[in-house]
Amino acid sequence: MAHIIVVGNEKGGAGKSTVSMHLATALARMGHKIGTLDLDLRQKSLGRYIDNRRRFLEAEGLSLATPAHVDLPEIDATALEPGENPSDHRLSAAVAALEPDSDFILIDCPGSHTRLSQVAHSLADTLVTPLNDSFVDFDLLARIDTDGEAILGPSVYSEMVWNARQLRSQAGLPPIDWIVVRNRLGAQAMVNKQKMESALDRLSRRIGFRTAPGFNERVIFRELFPRGLTLLDLRDVGVERLNISNVAARQELRDLVRALDLPGVEVSF
Repeated sequence: MAHIIVVGNEKGGAGKSTVSMHLATALARMGHKIGTLDLDLRQKSLGRYIDNRRRFLEAEGLSLATPAHVDLPEIDATALEPGENPSDHRLSAAVAALEPDSDFILIDCPGSHTRLSQVAHSLADTLVTPLNDSFVDFDLLARIDTDGEAILGPSVYSEMVWNARQLRSQAGLPPIDWIVVRNRLGAQAMVNKQKMESALDRLSRRIGFRTAPGFNERVIFRELFPRGLTLLDLRDVGVERLNISNVAARQELRDLVRALDLPGVEVSF
């Protein structure tokens, strides 16, 4: 069976689609068969990113490794049994369509609570939660007191992940490997970074996740989206010399893939 990677949280602006596209493309470039789903049916950021890639490659006559992306199929609600949810069937059908030809299926979730996102979390073998390095985003995981030290309790998102873990356990499936990715790290505000690191360390032991460094804030990520490119594609489209920022960003991606410790993946870029 395909290993399912879910990229999710319930807050926008944390870089989920950027992380999703770079992980999926990295796996494809390393020779793994990777399918992707975008559950944000309104914004469809990952879907548009991959569409941009296909159009750019076709216009330039290039052939680069690209994830196999499918849209969720429509379901005839009248054919469902009483109590069955159309969203469950749409997601199951999409996963079933990708699974025969995929080593990995990556599911990008919206930045809000939806039935689709809830079900996707219960399917996750690996859950990646990008988090901006601030206490505004930390509130996604847990409630803290006014000094940013004491953890008062888990958030509704953490409770949803707990429920997904319970469902998997009841079904006899392996536990979710949950990785919180500290994204958009900056060089400034060292005191805040140290407080965040300390709070995440305490919370990780309490509710059971690992932490991994993500991407620093870089202009290059905004520039790549219109062409559907990733950091790994730059030399293939004629960039002969990478600047220091681009080299550092590639290393960040390399470190992230290593930290996920996906089955059968040896980092080779």
